[in-house]
Amino acid sequence: MGDLLSLELARIAQEIDSRFDALLTPPDDSRRTLYEAMRHAAIGGGKRLRPLLVCGAARLFAVDPECALRAGVAVEAIHVYSLVHDDLPAMDDDDMRRGRPTVHKAFDEATAILVGDAFQALAFEILAAPATHGDPFVRAELVAALAAASGPAGMVGGQAMDMAAVALMHDLATISRLQQLKTGALIGFSIEAGAILGKVPPEGRTRLRGYAHDLGLAFQIADDLLDAEGDPVAMGKAAGKDDAAGKATFVSLLGIDRARAQARLLSEQAIEHLGNFGHEADLLREIAAYAVDRDR
Repeated sequence: MGDLLSLELARIAQEIDSRFDALLTPPDDSRRTLYEAMRHAAIGGGKRLRPLLVCGAARLFAVDPECALRAGVAVEAIHVYSLVHDDLPAMDDDDMRRGRPTVHKAFDEATAILVGDAFQALAFEILAAPATHGDPFVRAELVAALAAASGPAGMVGGQAMDMAAVALMHDLATISRLQQLKTGALIGFSIEAGAILGKVPPEGRTRLRGYAHDLGLAFQIADDLLDAEGDPVAMGKAAGKDDAAGKATFVSLLGIDRARAQARLLSEQAIEHLGNFGHEADLLREIAAYAVDRDR
């Protein structure tokens, strides 16, 4: 991991934790448990990749860093909601997340459902606020883009496909499509958000979309490799769950060596998409390299 990425990961982690801390001050009433569970889910741990991507993309267009951070908090809120719900017994049934008990284990299932619901609403509240951008059309585009990336044509649709993966034994093309929705859609939004904040028209975002597409697939293949051979302590969650569940993954379909080679190829392609940018894109380049070399 390069020095720039190390510094930015630490900075973004601190910024996101600080903002969630301020947003989630527990009230002195019967909602207190809900707020405590939200804090348990959101504060501390996690790679904060999506807000880092928002900030990295925003940097390409000299966007106000505070605006980028607010959009980053919003996409991280959606990501946290998805993890809390994915961990539920009706979904992936996980006991550990980010090195500590999942929300339904630390609290209960009903609270975990409400936590996810609350984070989803919070994300759009943040994006719709004037502090995120002075132009209401920019805010509206951010809201629409995150809604599309989060819903049935994005992350939730990918999760539905993932739940069907055991029974249907998907092929490589279907697994790629599944992951483009489940993982890639929010990564795509994170990159697109930087361009939206910078008022870059849709036709000017083609290379960034290519970067996000290749990064998202590289990131998921690396996740599959970690599930197959990673250290549960380093990852902060159980390994080997996909194989035990009989799920088709990039690793099960390609094998470890071919999957690793494909991840590296996608990482290199992602970096090539940034060829028209200068040093302002160095953070995004380092993220693409890190995606396939991480241990969690």
